[in-house]
Amino acid sequence: MTAGANRVPLVFLGMGLYLALLALGVYALVSRGPRPVPPPPSPPPLRGNLYASDGTPLAVSLEGGRYYPLGKSASQLLGFGERASGRGLEGLERDLNAALSEGRSFTLTLDPWIQALAERALWKGLERSRGAFATLLVLDRKGRLLAVANAPAFDPMGPRKDPEQDLSWRNHAFLVALEPGSTMKALTAAMLLEEGAARLSTPVEAPMRRKVEGWVIRDAVPHPPRLTLAEVLKYSSNVGISLLAEGIPKETFYRYMEKLHLTDPRPLPGVRTAPPLIKPPEAWGRASYANHTFGQGFLITPLHLAAAFAALADGVYRTPQLFQGQKAREERVFSAETARAVRQALEEALAPRAALPGYPLAGKTGTAQVVVQGRYSQEVFTAWFAGFVPGDAPRYTVVVAVHHPKGEIHGSLVAAPIFREVAAGLLAYAGLPPYAEGR
Repeated sequence: MTAGANRVPLVFLGMGLYLALLALGVYALVSRGPRPVPPPPSPPPLRGNLYASDGTPLAVSLEGGRYYPLGKSASQLLGFGERASGRGLEGLERDLNAALSEGRSFTLTLDPWIQALAERALWKGLERSRGAFATLLVLDRKGRLLAVANAPAFDPMGPRKDPEQDLSWRNHAFLVALEPGSTMKALTAAMLLEEGAARLSTPVEAPMRRKVEGWVIRDAVPHPPRLTLAEVLKYSSNVGISLLAEGIPKETFYRYMEKLHLTDPRPLPGVRTAPPLIKPPEAWGRASYANHTFGQGFLITPLHLAAAFAALADGVYRTPQLFQGQKAREERVFSAETARAVRQALEEALAPRAALPGYPLAGKTGTAQVVVQGRYSQEVFTAWFAGFVPGDAPRYTVVVAVHHPKGEIHGSLVAAPIFREVAAGLLAYAGLPPYAEGR
């Protein structure tokens, strides 16, 4: 009896302690409130968008994927990414991948109407020429890229083929370095005028061929044996321009190439481009220098040529711009008088298939042989046209390149008609009426 009686107080004591602890726990819960539940992790931001200058969406991310509202338009410039992750693989999707992945968006300088106009003309022109690929750029007076067109067309949402066999995905304007051919003669002429080494009326004895260090330089278009500099541009004489260029040192010629950023591996900041392939002047012999004056012996992209040619609009080189708000670097390369004189010569010597009645267009053709297996091919060429719309007071610089056309191969026959179609659209877009007779 004594042992049992002693256990009763202990039981009551244990129960009391348990109730006290329970009450303390309840009080703690009531006084502190419910414990906060950590929020679920935030989903990664949607990939940033790309817009045209007028706000037209070019590449957008929505729930479910990446979309390109304009389809094939500007598709090689915009590029594409992995289907699952969206990581950029080509074009601006690749170049801007880090920023786009963080949700940043960009507005380009592209004008959707001018882009569509350029693509329509280029796609038809490539089909007509049966070429391998083609590209076309349009810059305004401030150096802004209004159109970057490529052919053949590419559907960024369609099935992807072997990239080694199907090059329709490639932005040829930025990623392919080519010899500029006779379009370079216009820039060489400007150098001669600026240095006081020649005037447009300066004559030169120009046979149809000359031999330099064992190399034979030939002219393709029959012409009189004596030409002025203006006629050298008209007949696109390799012999004539190379002889006149001997009036300035090769180092001076190269310095102008540097000022025109033809040697610049990054002419467009923030965007991948193929680097030029140009040896320094100390590596040039007489034959190499002669070849450089008419656009042989070095490689540049169509973007390089377009930005350099645009300097003939007023003598000022402007860094090409692709993004709204991008600051252009400006450098005077030629005087306004030199630029005007060269454009006038190009206007008077304009290829017939580039001409529009009532409008003073100006430009230079080029037909560049392509090196195949270490030798200049007799079958593979790049047909060029670089010009101004209009020629007397340029609003636009247009450069066209068609690689490996079949049948007709010359820039005057292949690239010039594409330029004319684009020029007609640009003049209509700008609302410029034809000039009066006898202006």
